[in-house]
Amino acid sequence: MNQLIRPALVLFGVLSLLTGLCYPLAVTGLAQVLFPDQANGSLIERDGQVIGSALIGQAFASPRYFWGRPSAGEYNGLASGGSNLGPRNPALADAAKARITRLIAAHPDHSGPPPSDLVTTSASGLDPHISSAAAHYQEERIAAERKLPLEQVRALIDQHSEGPDLGLFGAARVNVLRLNLALDRLAGQ
Repeated sequence: MNQLIRPALVLFGVLSLLTGLCYPLAVTGLAQVLFPDQANGSLIERDGQVIGSALIGQAFASPRYFWGRPSAGEYNGLASGGSNLGPRNPALADAAKARITRLIAAHPDHSGPPPSDLVTTSASGLDPHISSAAAHYQEERIAAERKLPLEQVRALIDQHSEGPDLGLFGAARVNVLRLNLALDRLAGQ
């Protein structure tokens, strides 16, 4: 019996040391060296204060700011996830209708439907990006609210647009927090 227990305990100790200590330290060290900004949360500061992360969306309700993608978890990192409402659930349809109504009321000059990423939540509920089309959908409201030339707001969106990942995957997108901070700098606030 001792012949079986001793090797099992030694193997347990060695694997615990490798996988519980050595591997996490190595991965953390590599991340700090190769990707320090991302490893530390991609935090965004203004005036020396951390105001958010480029990786986690935030709620912007004021008409003076670009609105991000809706969140089923109210942008709470501890409650990350979708709503789990199925496509036939009336609550899902009601939530989408309410968002569409709000968007149409805020943008009465648009004839087409709002972009889907301003109506639907993401799988994580923490998506920090919207499509460039969703940002351009809001540009007239922003320009009017801030009394800025429309071309200046359009140029700001274009400056902050990111292309698809690796030039292939996804669509052009804009980080909402970074865009709103640039909007504040543009307006001198």
